[in-house]
Amino acid sequence: MLEIPTAVGYLRADVSGARQPWDELQSRSLAKRLGYTVAKTIVFGPHTDDPVRRLINVVRAAQAEAVVVPGLDHFDGRVPDALVAVVDVIAVDTGDIYVRWIIPPDPPADMGSR
Repeated sequence: MLEIPTAVGYLRADVSGARQPWDELQSRSLAKRLGYTVAKTIVFGPHTDDPVRRLINVVRAAQAEAVVVPGLDHFDGRVPDALVAVVDVIAVDTGDIYVRWIIPPDPPADMGSR
């Protein structure tokens, strides 16, 4: 039988504000629709020291395959390279999925020798 992949929810309390319960619900719902079970939701504030490193530690401990985030504004507008190197990142607001490369892509073909 196949194992259900694990996801971790992530949000920043200062970005969600009063929408925090709604953002958490939306993240959990999308994860479930995509076939994940959510191990936990991590909530950091604007003054959390090195939040990406801390999130990566949680992802590794939970053996998560994905992080579900309400929107990229919770990462200051851009998915951190260090995070997407470890885990897929799913943005609820757009439905975009930022996929880590498990197998490095082939280098571009040298078309100059033709």
